[in-house]
Amino acid sequence: MKKYLFFIALQLCGLSSFAQDNKKEQGEIWLDINGVRDLTADSLEIANQARPVPGSSRKGNNPVLFLVGNSTMRTGTRGNGDNGQWGWGFYAHEYFDESKITVENQALGGTSPRTFYNTLWAPIRDAIKPGDYVFLELGHNDNGPIDSIRARSSYRPDGKLSIKNDSVSIFNKVTKQQETVYTFGDYTRMFINDVRAKGGVPVLFTLTPRNAYEEDGKTIQRKLSDFTPAIFAIGKEMCVPVIDLNDISAKKLEAYGPWKTDYHFYLDKIHSSAFGAMMNARSAAEGVAASNDPQLVRIKSFMNGNVVPKRCDQNRKEGLPMVFLCGDSTGKNADKELDGMWGWGSQGYTVFDEKKCVFQNQAKAGRSTRTYLEEGRWEEVYNSLMPGDVVLIQFGHNDIGGIDKDKERGVIACKEDSSHVYHMKSNGKNKVIYSFGWYIKKMIKDAQEKGAIPIVLSFTPRNEWHEGKGNVKGEFYPVEEKVGKQYIERRNDRYIPLWDKQVAEECGVEFVDVHNITADALDKLGKEKAAAYFNHDHTHTSLKGAQLNAKSCAKGLKAIKSPAAKLLK
Repeated sequence: MKKYLFFIALQLCGLSSFAQDNKKEQGEIWLDINGVRDLTADSLEIANQARPVPGSSRKGNNPVLFLVGNSTMRTGTRGNGDNGQWGWGFYAHEYFDESKITVENQALGGTSPRTFYNTLWAPIRDAIKPGDYVFLELGHNDNGPIDSIRARSSYRPDGKLSIKNDSVSIFNKVTKQQETVYTFGDYTRMFINDVRAKGGVPVLFTLTPRNAYEEDGKTIQRKLSDFTPAIFAIGKEMCVPVIDLNDISAKKLEAYGPWKTDYHFYLDKIHSSAFGAMMNARSAAEGVAASNDPQLVRIKSFMNGNVVPKRCDQNRKEGLPMVFLCGDSTGKNADKELDGMWGWGSQGYTVFDEKKCVFQNQAKAGRSTRTYLEEGRWEEVYNSLMPGDVVLIQFGHNDIGGIDKDKERGVIACKEDSSHVYHMKSNGKNKVIYSFGWYIKKMIKDAQEKGAIPIVLSFTPRNEWHEGKGNVKGEFYPVEEKVGKQYIERRNDRYIPLWDKQVAEECGVEFVDVHNITADALDKLGKEKAAAYFNHDHTHTSLKGAQLNAKSCAKGLKAIKSPAAKLLK
């Protein structure tokens, strides 16, 4: 088998992002994003190693949900994210109870209704049993001359997308054989009729939106709108449920704005990142759950609770804003034994007035900005936010470390927006990792999107001390130094505290320098007395230390005259 190599440009700090063209023509060979020619024996061999054998996931007599689509469902031939792109079919199973139904992603990048039906459909059709479901989302690649070297467009008798019952005979340059090419409508009808002949239930989906705005800079372009009415027309004609995936996801992107929309795609304006794939999978599930079509009643009973966004504001009190703390073990630890380790979020009630707000400690030990997002913890906060809420963002202790090894929680070490595809050693999967500054910016912009007030906090100081001049001068809180005296270590001119401040300034949000406020207090106490404010090691605080950091946060909010200071005691 002839192999092709695909190189992904490193997107590192200080370098401009580089994206390779999604498709490259080499003579008469078109290569997909993984460097493999579409729908040849070579690429199909690779695809069939990545795609499940149709029906192989079936558990007993349970139904199977077959996903049929193109690269927006499974990006590239392998569909393994090694190019930073993911299709929504990878995440679709998360919305179904797999003890009742299994989900098989049979999609393949580069396919059109014509090429999928002619090349990949037969074994899927043969595997369908009564009661199975087939989700169809095809059309992104239904373009170009029907007799080109790609040979994937449907027949357009009047030059436009057609749902007429019509066809034309051509010589296929790929198969080197004569072929009857049908209209988009006829290929869709073929899928529908085949599914129903086997006792299955077909469901049509409009196409995922692209990263393209109208001139107003707010409205996502509906340039694929010719497919939407065509799909709805066929659905009405054939009495098939239609889920308007294009509209559901486009409305979300419009609410996000351009910066957030951009990172829902990767390398180009069509293919989604993991963020975009997860969004489209949720949109698809939400569309099914909201449908009133009686043909979907049964599959809706197979869905799990994930279609309802998870929240963390169960303690919300009517009329009061909530203050969320997002961070690591310095914010939330064991918080039980008097002589144990405590995070300052446990002491939030000592500085925030419970008559004015509800303090919610959403920090979690061991988390970095990256893992806080990956585990869905930030999503719960985001889903809970309401206008007037406050979000305290404090990370850093766990962000500089192994990215694709060790605890796999490290991030790219800089404040600039940056990303790169890494191959995780723990599970062999590919993942796009972003910079520390990017993760902080995401949380800031997400909070602003919901009308909440994001406030960036520098991380707490560590119980590490140094003697002599030149150890403590920083950008924010320079102190008078005395030769021979020990001062707690400050990290103002490097890494996290500096990036926190810079990102906050760039985003126009408030910054509270807890790092230096607490360090000032510990310097006054001296090294020996300060030891009582830590527990177990140089990072984690005792109950006294947690209370000090809570006071430092309050002191900082008052010093900058933050609106959040009004919520303090």
